[in-house]
Amino acid sequence: MLIEVTDLNVRYGAKTVLKNLHLFLNRGEIVTIVGPNGSGKTTLFKAIIGTAPISSGKIKLKDNLKMGYVPQQLNIDHSLPMTVGRFLLLAQQKNQKAFEKALEIVGAKDLLNRQIYNLSGGEMQRVLLAKAIINEPDVLLLDEATRGLDQSGSAAFYRKIENIRNDLDCSVLMISHDLHVVMGASDRVICLNGHICCEGAPKSVATSPEYKALFGSDVDGTFALYRHSHDHNHHTENEKL
Repeated sequence: MLIEVTDLNVRYGAKTVLKNLHLFLNRGEIVTIVGPNGSGKTTLFKAIIGTAPISSGKIKLKDNLKMGYVPQQLNIDHSLPMTVGRFLLLAQQKNQKAFEKALEIVGAKDLLNRQIYNLSGGEMQRVLLAKAIINEPDVLLLDEATRGLDQSGSAAFYRKIENIRNDLDCSVLMISHDLHVVMGASDRVICLNGHICCEGAPKSVATSPEYKALFGSDVDGTFALYRHSHDHNHHTENEKL
């Protein structure tokens, strides 16, 4: 077990954001957290990485746990000239071979000498993902890392995550709104709305009353749409990411 959260409560003033949370992450798992806006998903991530105040409860991390983090977005000053290689150097004191290896893993080796401000949204997400895996983390945290990408680009991104999990033997804990693709890309799904409403294998969560109450009645169609998209995209090399 890499991460174990026990009876976690997080409050901001009089407002309770997270209540009585219990969750765990094992090595090699891809676990996705879904929930409506304001449900505490990002707060949970902040608590895990130590930037949110814990009111009560406990978060236990494996000794010497290495974590990589991909935020929702990163605002870059377009007036500041900076190549991808320089950006990675600022983030991690590694040599260029390490940067090239990380970029190659995410399918972006040709971006090393490109200017950051000239990257597309999908290219920037791959650079942020490369930054997160340079140190070969035990756990990869993704906070809505596909925001701004279209359905095809999101599906391609998740396939890349699956490959990285297999190559690095790491675990993935991610937040996503991409219900149509996230179901089949996950080993477990946790439905969060201030507390854990339901959790388990993707298909069981997608058909649970608690999930349907939050996301509507057409979740079976959502799961079927993912399977169709996933099967189709596995037979094409045309990734938009």
